[in-house]
Amino acid sequence: MSTEIVEQVRSKYASVAVSELSSEHAGVRAVAEAFGYSPEELASIPAEANMGLSCGNPTAFAHLRPGETVVDLGCGGGLDVLLAAKKVGPTGKAIGIDMTPEMIDRARRNAASQQLPNVEFHLSTIDKLPLPDASVDCVISNCVINLAPDKGAVFREVYRVLKPGGRLAVSDIALKRPLPDDLARNIMAYVGCIAGAVLIADYERDLRDAGFEAIQVVDTGKDLNAYAKVENQSACCAPPMSSDNGLSLASSCCSGEESVHESLTKLLSQYNVNDFAASVQVYALRGKRTT
Repeated sequence: MSTEIVEQVRSKYASVAVSELSSEHAGVRAVAEAFGYSPEELASIPAEANMGLSCGNPTAFAHLRPGETVVDLGCGGGLDVLLAAKKVGPTGKAIGIDMTPEMIDRARRNAASQQLPNVEFHLSTIDKLPLPDASVDCVISNCVINLAPDKGAVFREVYRVLKPGGRLAVSDIALKRPLPDDLARNIMAYVGCIAGAVLIADYERDLRDAGFEAIQVVDTGKDLNAYAKVENQSACCAPPMSSDNGLSLASSCCSGEESVHESLTKLLSQYNVNDFAASVQVYALRGKRTT
């Protein structure tokens, strides 16, 4: 994926970060609940931490324990970091990583409003984590790894920062079968977590190649059409960019460019994405041997 497409992804999510999308919107709240968050969980954190971008709830199956250090790849507004911080408690630490400055700013404001001393955020891509080797008990992520151009590099970084015996617990989008060519080459399908996804078998292979054991990539059966619930609640996006690799880019924003959710809704009306893609729960362990 070209640098231009990486920047398009960044700019689209920056526009979401500065929008007013939150759990105060019924559609945004409905998306989170459709993918596994309880009303109690959503009520326990700032409404602005949820922007309707989830495809699961990794904190529900990460088995977080008091005193652990947990890292969230692509933390967005801090939804999972804040929930994780409560689970690991004051003797633990919850760390958020995101490549979009506007998301980091939003996440820090949300954490500050809850006065959580065990939370920190870093501006970084998820394939180059600013963390020491073998320093983390658990890595989580929510619908972000599919956006990474080199998923193998992400899994190698996760393996590096995990302690021996540490675990990966991820909610993500993976493919059940190859996408139609026009969908696979649509930039908004990429930004919307569909076109950048890989086949489940390839996801498992990349984890094995990185050194992980006890790998599970399980189709949750969740309905991806849930994203349409946010229709007409999205804010304006960043300016369009052109591509040199054949991916079709969206038109311009406050002069007509579609937001992430608006484009997803249009894609969902054109394709039954459930035929091709799945919300998956991913679980894997780093072996206890040191390398």
